[in-house]
Amino acid sequence: MRIATSQIYTSSVSTMENQQSQLLQVQQQISSGQAISNPGDDPLGAAQAVTLSATSATLTQYTSNQSTALTALQLEDTTLSSVNTMLTNINSLVISAQNGSLNDNDRQAIAKQMEGYRNQLLTLANTTDGTGNYIFAGFQTTAQVFTNKSGGGVTYNGDSGQRVMQVAGTRTLAVGDTGSSVFQSVQAVGTDIVPSGSLTNTGTGVISAVTVSDPTQATNNDSYAINFTTDSSGNLAYTVTDKTTGTTSATPIAYTEGSAIQLGSGMSVTMSGTPVSGDAFGVTPATSSQNSDVFASIDNIISALNTATGNTPTGVANMTNALNTGLTQLGNSISNVTTVQASVGGREQEVKALQTVTSTNSLQITSNLDDIMSTNTVAAISQYEQLSNALTASQKSFAATQNLSLFQYINP
Repeated sequence: MRIATSQIYTSSVSTMENQQSQLLQVQQQISSGQAISNPGDDPLGAAQAVTLSATSATLTQYTSNQSTALTALQLEDTTLSSVNTMLTNINSLVISAQNGSLNDNDRQAIAKQMEGYRNQLLTLANTTDGTGNYIFAGFQTTAQVFTNKSGGGVTYNGDSGQRVMQVAGTRTLAVGDTGSSVFQSVQAVGTDIVPSGSLTNTGTGVISAVTVSDPTQATNNDSYAINFTTDSSGNLAYTVTDKTTGTTSATPIAYTEGSAIQLGSGMSVTMSGTPVSGDAFGVTPATSSQNSDVFASIDNIISALNTATGNTPTGVANMTNALNTGLTQLGNSISNVTTVQASVGGREQEVKALQTVTSTNSLQITSNLDDIMSTNTVAAISQYEQLSNALTASQKSFAATQNLSLFQYINP
C-alpha cells in the first residue's frame, strides 16, 4: 500500500499538535495549581465543583446567621439577668416594708428607692442592640417598647411578632421575645393565684394566700369576689361570687376568723382580723391582665407605700393586703422572666451546637472542593514528563521519516 508524503506530514503534525496542547494544559495546571480551569477540562468534576460551591455558600450564610442569632440571644440573656436582679431587689424592698416597726415616713422612703429600681427596669425593657433597634419590640424595632402612662403602668408600643432566623437547612430559631411576653405576661403553670383586698375597706381584715386543695378543678381558674355583709341575725357574714360563671352563694355564710372560705371546689383562703359589712376581697388567676403587668404591680405597691396609714388598724390592714398582693404578683413575674431566660439560654446552646456542626461541614466541603479543583502536583509533573518525552520522540520520528525518500539515493 502506498502512503502519500502529504499523509505522513499531516498525521505527524496532528500528533505533535495534540501532544503540544496536552503539554500546555498540564503546564498550566502545574503553574496555576487548578486542575479545572474550564468545564471542558473535566465536565464531571466541574459539575461536582458547582454543587459543592453552592453548598459552601449556603453554609457560609448559615454561619453568618448563627453568629447574628447568638449575639442577639446573648444580649437578651444579659438583659433578662439584669431584669431579674431589679425585680429581686424590689421584692426585697416589699418584704422590708412589711416590718411592723416602720412608720409612714419609713415606708415612703422605701417607695422612693423602689421608684429608682422601677425606672431602671423600664430602661432595661427599652434596651436596644448595637444598631439602635429595640430588642423587646417584636417587629416594631424602631419604636420605643414601653412608655409611662398617667395613673401608673406603661403602654406597650411593640407588637406580638417574634423575630426568627434560619440557622440551618431545616431549622429556624427565635432570636428575640416580645416585651408583652416578658413584662406583661405570666405562666399559667407554676404561678400563685392572687388574693387582694379593696383599698376602701374600713375593717381590719387581711386575706391569706390561696390554698389549692385540688389542682384538677377547672374552677381554680375562675375569679372570685368575697363580700362581707350581715346575716339575718345581724352577725358578720360573707358571700362568695364566682365572677367567671356569675354564681353567688345562696345565703351569707357566718364569718369566723381563721376559718377556710371555700372558693369553688378546689381552693380556699382564710381571713385574719375583723372585716366589716361592705368590705370586699378578691381572688384572681395569676394570668389575668390585672396581675400580669409587672409595671402596674410595682406602681400599685409604690402607691400603697406612699399612702399614709397613720398606723391605724384599718390603714395597716389595707397596706398589708396591698403589699401581699404585690408580692404574689412580683413572684409570678419573676418566675415568668426566669422561664423566658431559660428558653433564651436553651436557644443559645442550640446555636452553639449548630455552629460546631456547620463549621465541621464547611471544612469537609472545602476539603472536597479542594480535592476536585486543586492540581495533584506530583502526578501532574509525572504526566508533564511523559508528554514531553512523547513530543520529543514524535519530533525525532518525524524528522527521521522526512529522510525516507528515494531522492536521497539519486546522485546529482
